[in-house]
Amino acid sequence: MSATDPALMSAEELLGLYARRALSPVEVLQAVTERVARLNPAINAFAVMNPGALAAAGESEARWRVGRPMGSLDGVPVTVKDLVDVAGLPTRRGSRLTEPGPAAEDAPSVTGLKAEGAVIIGKTTTTEFGWKSPGDCPLHGITRNPWNVHHTPGGSSSGAGAAAAAGFGPLHIGTDAGGSVRIPAAWCGVVGLKPSFGRVPQWPLGAFAQVAVMGPMTRGVRDNALMLNALARFDLRDPFCLPDEPRDWRDGIEDGVAGLRVAVLRRPGFDAPVDWESIAAVEQAAQFLVEAGAEVEEADPGLPDTRAIFSRVWGVALARLVNSFPETRRHMLDPGLLEVAAANAGMTAEGMMEFEAQRIAAAHAMARFHQRYDLVLLPCVPQLAPLADSPTQNPVEALWTQWAPWTCAFNLTRQPAISVPMGFAQNGLPRAVQLAAALYRDDLVLRGARTLELAQPFATADL
Repeated sequence: MSATDPALMSAEELLGLYARRALSPVEVLQAVTERVARLNPAINAFAVMNPGALAAAGESEARWRVGRPMGSLDGVPVTVKDLVDVAGLPTRRGSRLTEPGPAAEDAPSVTGLKAEGAVIIGKTTTTEFGWKSPGDCPLHGITRNPWNVHHTPGGSSSGAGAAAAAGFGPLHIGTDAGGSVRIPAAWCGVVGLKPSFGRVPQWPLGAFAQVAVMGPMTRGVRDNALMLNALARFDLRDPFCLPDEPRDWRDGIEDGVAGLRVAVLRRPGFDAPVDWESIAAVEQAAQFLVEAGAEVEEADPGLPDTRAIFSRVWGVALARLVNSFPETRRHMLDPGLLEVAAANAGMTAEGMMEFEAQRIAAAHAMARFHQRYDLVLLPCVPQLAPLADSPTQNPVEALWTQWAPWTCAFNLTRQPAISVPMGFAQNGLPRAVQLAAALYRDDLVLRGARTLELAQPFATADL
């Protein structure tokens, strides 16, 4: 790894060099594509590359040459998860049952990125319809972790996590319905933000519309906030979208945590599994926050069993998805997806209303909790990244034992939460922690994450 490799530079660094005419968007794109050509065959992070990327980079270079960039990301390479529409490129969603033709229009997030001049280099892999955490799908096969290709990068934003860790540009779009940004970010050693629900507009809405969000995955916290600026824009296509909040999400990010109250959460509504490496990461992060001036203590918000609530939200959504396809074609779906759908067939409307009431109760419990605490610190994943080639077995149970026991609660409550790298385990794989804040306080999770980043600078995979 070279500190001067443009593919490994942050978006902020690239923009500074563009402004000084010390580097051009075309040169950066060439560095990224050369790195993709060399490393991606072993990692498999891309569903499709964008044939228009070079032309877009050339147009950006021309704008920088005359000192007229069109926006805050002009010429910065970006990838987009293959659940998100990019006009002219297919949206296959990791499935053999989707149409191979190009999307007719950009999704709202892509519209925001393009308006700021970002260069879309390609679409990254996802698990089929974003249904699980291991990074494989029927259409594109297995995506692998750049730190050790024998291990999974996680999912469902598997390609985005792998691309970020591998240095395939600085900015990457993921989606998160139960942890699908934060889990791959944790296992790949990058920063993954699940914004407040509605902060980033989405269209078309996916299977998990009532809990899903879209968020940035980056190698650093400041780039994460910079990308959020382009994503967090009102779009009338999304009926859940928040009004515009005219701000730079980097404002206040260096203010630190002195005087903030931080709760260490040991139980997200049930006895969630966690290995000693993840516990050690939380304890290390807590010490960093104390040293930065925060008041840190263990506390329990009294959550209901989030496992029981989310399992139904997840399972019924997948059952509805499966039922949208003709019976004669369902055999082409991921077998685990079919297993979950079968286990959740027959849910009544009354039953779903009961689980919705429990979801609201969980959100209320956390809202009351945040009257006392600014931030919550907890594990992000129950274990280090599993092996990539391991088959998915008993996915209903795996959701709570291997995948999302620590992340799904904040999808139910719709709060912002962020995965932050926290060094490495003895086997060389990344460790991580998770920070959450009250609904709409995305600024606080970014501040907390930046504090941890300054205490222990993040690393990039040396490939």
